[in-house]
Amino acid sequence: MSQTQTDATTALKEAGLQVTAQRLSVLRCVDTLSHATADSIAESVRGEIGTVSRQAVYDSLAALSEHGLIRRFQPAGSSARYETRTDNHHHLLCRTCGAMLDVDCAKGKAPCLHPVEDHGYKIDEAEVIYWGLCPDCQSQD
Repeated sequence: MSQTQTDATTALKEAGLQVTAQRLSVLRCVDTLSHATADSIAESVRGEIGTVSRQAVYDSLAALSEHGLIRRFQPAGSSARYETRTDNHHHLLCRTCGAMLDVDCAKGKAPCLHPVEDHGYKIDEAEVIYWGLCPDCQSQD
């Protein structure tokens, strides 16, 4: 989902968020750097709009996540990652090089996986991360 200035502005307004240079830039950078950490997003935002504090980037990421414009997920042993794909999907991660890809739901309707016992919870999402070796790392073994 490539965010143009108009798309990002419209998305912020429709979410009820104030349109700021930081939020516009963060949204565009998350879109461009899919699966990026907050630090890499902050670096990209600085390259786009100049000086901006790390806290301003974190605040923007939190607001965008809270309003459903981006998705935050945190693989085990990794910093939180951000992406603009907000539908229920999963990720493939390479244990060696860290490559990360989106994959559609395992099968069936969301939330894709149903536990043996739900303990009374109404489940609406399943977070699944598949770990393994990407084709490049497999060829190096």
